[in-house]
Amino acid sequence: MSDDEEYTDDPEFIKRQDQKRSDLDEQLKEYINEWRKQRAKEEDELKKLKEKQAKRKVSRAEEEQRMAQRKKEEEERRQREVEEKKQREIEEKRQRLEEAEKKRQAMLQAMKDKDKKGPNFTIAKKDSGVLGLSSAAMERNKTKEQLEEEKKISLSFRIKPLAIEGFNEGKLREKAQELWELIVKLETEKYDLEERQKRQDYDLKELKERQKQQLRHKALKKGLDPEALTGKYPPKIQVASKYERRVDTRSYDDKKKLFEAKLPKWFGERPGKKAGDPETPEGEEDAKADEDVLEDEDEVEEEVVEEEEAEEGEEEEEEEEEEEEEEEEEEEEEEEEEEEEEEEE
Repeated sequence: MSDDEEYTDDPEFIKRQDQKRSDLDEQLKEYINEWRKQRAKEEDELKKLKEKQAKRKVSRAEEEQRMAQRKKEEEERRQREVEEKKQREIEEKRQRLEEAEKKRQAMLQAMKDKDKKGPNFTIAKKDSGVLGLSSAAMERNKTKEQLEEEKKISLSFRIKPLAIEGFNEGKLREKAQELWELIVKLETEKYDLEERQKRQDYDLKELKERQKQQLRHKALKKGLDPEALTGKYPPKIQVASKYERRVDTRSYDDKKKLFEAKLPKWFGERPGKKAGDPETPEGEEDAKADEDVLEDEDEVEEEVVEEEEAEEGEEEEEEEEEEEEEEEEEEEEEEEEEEEEEEEE
């Protein structure tokens, strides 16, 4: 009989084995119950998390909807402000153009109603614009879109729509005749303005030529070149010093020699010395200085004589100019009298 068979037949051993099995079963039951409790707890927490996530998702969607609505309202408000600003600018431009058109019409009417003949040119004062810019500079700085917009506004103000609905043939003929008369009137005004512009251009050229002649005479009186004052820049001041008024006629080489240093003294006989020459270079310089003084005195006398002759010639020229101006004034008066007689006829 083996040992295993002995143990199996032993009741104590069987009892112990049964006890172990029962203990293991109870322990497994406890583990299973504990696992089930933990699993139920985890499921409850997961369920709560899912509910919280769903609530957060709903609230986020509502918040996004509110943000989108607010953004849409702000965009609409901004668009309204831009449109209102644009409309205000268009209205202001329209008012300015209307005022300019009224002034132009009043000026044309005043020109037509003017009886006495005055000067055919006017000098307008410069209007200082924004930040010191003139109206012409502001006009040049405008963009292409601004110019197109102003053109549209001006055309909408000048070109009025034709209300010809329900017109019969007679009324249409009258409207066509009215438009034809308006075209003739505008073309006449255009021709008058072009002729007036030509006359003004001629007057401006004549005034510029007179100014140039006066500047030439003024330059000759000052002893300058005739074209010295007619250029863009004033003439260069050519005097020997700021403390004297005599014009410096010396060349650059002559002025340069004034600042050259003296030569050193020679020891012994100077090579190349001729009979009658001074002993030192300083002696030569003194002799040359004496000769220069004599030459300067002669030049001064000649300049004085030339100035007197120039003054006499200028006086004669002034007398001739005065006579010419008097003759021109007499001719202009005769022309005006002839024009007035023609107008009266």
